[in-house]
Amino acid sequence: MQLTVRFFAAARAAAGTDETVVDVATSTTLGELETQLARGNDELRKVLDRCSYLRDEIALTDRSQQLGTCTTLDVLPPFAGG
Repeated sequence: MQLTVRFFAAARAAAGTDETVVDVATSTTLGELETQLARGNDELRKVLDRCSYLRDEIALTDRSQQLGTCTTLDVLPPFAGG
């Protein structure tokens, strides 16, 4: 499936883009997607380790959970005070 990954705040700065579209299987886990996104970008890897995620506007916190069928994943780093 094609998944639009939207980066916010520090994640956007580390990724160097607001969003990217990736092809992933529905069986791909959040952790596997993090690895794919951070490949060759150590700064992004550091940020992703602290991020929370919204999969089609619903919180996704378990990195071992499969993405399932979805269209958008928002990458949200901790904001001020969080």
